[in-house]
This record gives sequence, structure tokens and C-alpha cells, in this order.
Amino acid sequence: MNWYEKLNQYFPIEEMKSKEHMETLLEEKGDIYHKDEGRNHVLMYVEDDRFVFVDYLFVSGNSRGQGLGRKLLDKLKQKGKPILLEVEPATEQDVDTEKRLRFYKREGFRHASSISYRRRSLATNEINEMEILFWANDHAEDEQIYECMKKTYEQIHIYKDETLYGKKYQLVEEVLKLNDCEEKRDILKVV
Repeated sequence: MNWYEKLNQYFPIEEMKSKEHMETLLEEKGDIYHKDEGRNHVLMYVEDDRFVFVDYLFVSGNSRGQGLGRKLLDKLKQKGKPILLEVEPATEQDVDTEKRLRFYKREGFRHASSISYRRRSLATNEINEMEILFWANDHAEDEQIYECMKKTYEQIHIYKDETLYGKKYQLVEEVLKLNDCEEKRDILKVV
């Protein structure tokens, strides 16, 4: 099974980029878009001068629980930059979602709780909500994470979208929102 088949088998259709999209990114954005592949893993990530974004992390079922995921994240942590990723919210229908959240929490990732992420899937036309998690070896604000996510969305997620998919994805302003923490506190006081 090739790297794309592994990812496609594991990740939901609404989260997957097409193989052509990912190959185009590797070819045309190879200075920032990377693939780390082994027999039991596939790691697709973005690295620029300010952050690392994990696009996909797959560890085969027979290798889970053996520390491979931790080793892959440790390699990224050694770069000394904030690491960002999108993860499905935990649901009762998919027990793996809770396992993934626990794994990332053990690895020191935190929720960017003031950032909301809602994107319409071109594959299913359904709204796909994701949570933004991040790891930073120093203090990182949600505003910084938000700016990095915007850059990733514009440079990676919607790269050549009309050419590759025949239609455009939503604009970043429709997908990512930075909710004002002061506004949240005021609403909670009223309730």
C-alpha cells in the first residue's frame, strides 16, 4: 500500500486532500511541504520559518502504542518552533477521536480554544468542524496560532483548489475565526 492509500484509508474523506493536490504541494511547494514516510508511518507537514503544521500523521495499527508517533513528534519538536494541527472533536461514534486527543495531550499539545474552524467539504458538501491544537516550547498566544493557521489554509489547504477540484474552497475568513476572549467572558457573566 502506498503512502496516499494509507492516509486515505485512515482519514475521513472530508479531511483528505486529493493525491494530485498533495503531489502538487510536494513538487511545487517542496521548500515548505514535506513527507516523512516509513513502513509503518506517513507524516505530511508544513514547515516555514515560524512554525510547523502537521497536515497528516498516520501510524499503522500494528505499530500503535510502541512510541512511533511520539518519536515523529519529537523530531518536529526539536525544530524549536510551535507545532500546529487540526483534529476532529471527540465523538462517541468514533472512539479513535478520543484516543487521538489523549495522545496529543500527553505530548504537551493544548487547545487553541479561542479559534474556531469550520470548513465545507468539497467531497461531501458537509460542514466539517475541527479543533486546533498546538505545542510550543515557549509561550504562544492564540493570536499567533491563528495567524499561522490562516497562512497554512491559504498556502496549503486551498492551493490551486479551482484547478485541482474544479471549484474554490471557502475564503479563510469564512473558515477560521478568532473569538474574542473578553467577549466570551462577558457572555458568560450575562448567562
